[in-house]
Amino acid sequence: MSTPPSPSAVPSPPAVQRTDRPSVRIGALVPLTRPGWVEAGQHLLAGLELAVRDVNGADGIAGTPLELVVRDTAADPQRAEAAVEELARLGVTALAGEYHSVVGRAAAARADALGLPFLCSSAVLDALTEQPTDWVARLAPPQSRGWQLYADHLLSAGHSRIAVAAQASVYWATGTRILRDHLAPRGATVTELDTSALTPAALCDALVVHRATALLLLAGHPEPAVPIVQAVRRDQRLAEILIGAPAGQPEFAQWATLLGADGAAVPFLRYLPERLTALGDRVEAALRARLAQAPSFVAFEGYDTIAVLADVLRTCGTDRARVAEAWPHVDVEGTRGRIQFTRTPGISVWQWAAAPIQVVDRDPGEPGRFRVLHAG
Repeated sequence: MSTPPSPSAVPSPPAVQRTDRPSVRIGALVPLTRPGWVEAGQHLLAGLELAVRDVNGADGIAGTPLELVVRDTAADPQRAEAAVEELARLGVTALAGEYHSVVGRAAAARADALGLPFLCSSAVLDALTEQPTDWVARLAPPQSRGWQLYADHLLSAGHSRIAVAAQASVYWATGTRILRDHLAPRGATVTELDTSALTPAALCDALVVHRATALLLLAGHPEPAVPIVQAVRRDQRLAEILIGAPAGQPEFAQWATLLGADGAAVPFLRYLPERLTALGDRVEAALRARLAQAPSFVAFEGYDTIAVLADVLRTCGTDRARVAEAWPHVDVEGTRGRIQFTRTPGISVWQWAAAPIQVVDRDPGEPGRFRVLHAG
């Protein structure tokens, strides 16, 4: 464990909503403005807030209400670091949330340095911290596990010439490396196409030249992913090419709204089981009402984050060190299965090793319905 350094100066925080009585405070990191993936942030926050409501409806933490102190990271690692320092000064017991992997990595490093427990909801980079830490645990599966499963799906579907339309980012570069390392020994090739250097039309030309049978969108949504999909769908030379999006862009309603039928049959990763638990069924109905749409897997990740933290706080109290020491003893029934943390080879944080993974797409005949193509 790291010794907390003196917090550095950060911008003055906005007003924090307080209850009329003492509360146990959890800092929540969520992307709520652009360039963050706002729809994902809204789902994550909905899950966090619903779980806090349920905890407080069940007598809180030994009679004390649980309170979220929410900070918008806007997909900015420096903003996230500043938020972690601010929340630590405000006296939160632990941190929760974050969707973007690069931002989650920055938050995890700062939480580790400050000795602040952080249960990361959605960020998947394997190396969430540079060195092993006892302060951080994670619910989402590591990127290597999910993207290798995705690569297996591509192979089983007969794809051996794969192109990736990639933006510059540690997350996308790591994803490309995972795919190449997993696919190359099995006779498949991965060609990188730079979205910053190629227009959608030029990218289509490159796909023809490389005789790619699958194009993976390792790029942001809606830009540049949506224009790329539209260009590929309209190019008759590419009528047979598979478009894929392992990072999960088609999970959210905006994808279907912007692309319609063009957004169907695009396989992506989501972290749901074949069947939700009994708790998950109840939470699904409540989230649907709260969001006025079907909840994404990110909303369930948010709910499970608070469910785990509440169980730890009820057992161990609010001392930060004791919360971090509790990760290996967690045994909580979540919405998507039983949650326990272990040390996983190659992963620097406490990891829910049994997190469910599916490869799914939107049904071309009914784009609002998802089809499960592969699971692991």
